[in-house]
Amino acid sequence: MNRRSLLQSAAALAPALLARPGWAQAAPAPRRLALGFDNFSIRALGWKAGQVLDYAASLQVDCLLLSDLDVYESHGEGYLKDLGKKARDSGIALYAGTGGICPSAHRFPDKWGSADEHLALSIRVAQAVGSPVLRCYQGFAEDRKSPGGIPARQRDTVKVCQAAKSRAVDAGVKIAIENHAGDMQAWELRELVEACGKDFVGVTIDCGNATWTLEDPMANLEILAPYVLCSGMRDSMIWDDAEGVQVQWTAVGEGLVDMKAYGQRYAELCPEAPFILEIISGFARPFPWRKADFWDAYGRVRPGEFARFLNLSQKGHSIPSWQPAAGEDRKDAEPAYQKAELERSLAYCRTKLGMGRR
Repeated sequence: MNRRSLLQSAAALAPALLARPGWAQAAPAPRRLALGFDNFSIRALGWKAGQVLDYAASLQVDCLLLSDLDVYESHGEGYLKDLGKKARDSGIALYAGTGGICPSAHRFPDKWGSADEHLALSIRVAQAVGSPVLRCYQGFAEDRKSPGGIPARQRDTVKVCQAAKSRAVDAGVKIAIENHAGDMQAWELRELVEACGKDFVGVTIDCGNATWTLEDPMANLEILAPYVLCSGMRDSMIWDDAEGVQVQWTAVGEGLVDMKAYGQRYAELCPEAPFILEIISGFARPFPWRKADFWDAYGRVRPGEFARFLNLSQKGHSIPSWQPAAGEDRKDAEPAYQKAELERSLAYCRTKLGMGRR
């Protein structure tokens, strides 16, 4: 056999050989995470859903979370379906959301009726715009100090979710409860989802809110990953003070969280869940954990997880809170500040973390 015949025979045999067990094949490149943002990131603009959607289209994002019911001009079926179609025509997947659904939680938003009525309306809105999930939350950090604490609020949330199960299942909408504003640590939210029923209830994971419950965001992710349906993401800076720590949320890539490692692990554990930015920044919140009475609200303390948080805090340093330029009114300056924080975060996720499909 001459050289030319040998090469032709090898080329013809190669596909068959590579298909046989034991022959190495190149693995397909992993699909990039869908990248988007939550309208709360630009709350100071006061835009309605159509305006937010136009802005999202201009940024070429993959998805958009409309996280409250007030963002819509109407809850009428026609308007909502038209909005969903507009999003799809723009190549954007819409995710719908609302606020607290626990009737006994701190600041329960009774403007939408009872908890059952609120959840029913929210599921209907999600279905009409074509959202696969409904992002919502249980409550706030203040619920830790309420009668019965977090366990009592969880029992009430379970009742509301289970009462809405048939409605959610029929609508094809899963309820995605967020770890919100210091209300639940990851293990508590996991317990809640399991009690509700993970066949129709999951998680909206928020790595910024993890730092408000004294958790390392990576530890929070490892616990919640099996339940994640949606997300709300930002970075955090943490630093020691005399009474405990200060936490300030930041644009992505400007805090102390290793967002490259976090993004990679998120892609491994939650490849079908979107990476949605909810940028809230510019102010610090104190967590005086060195005071004995601070822990009264925490019930079952998990020392190992708290130790991971403290190790993370040692890497941080104090940063100033945002202030408008001298002579500029804060209310007038906030829209531009929030847009800049969001757009800088989107750019970081695309160029440094390899996210986004467009």
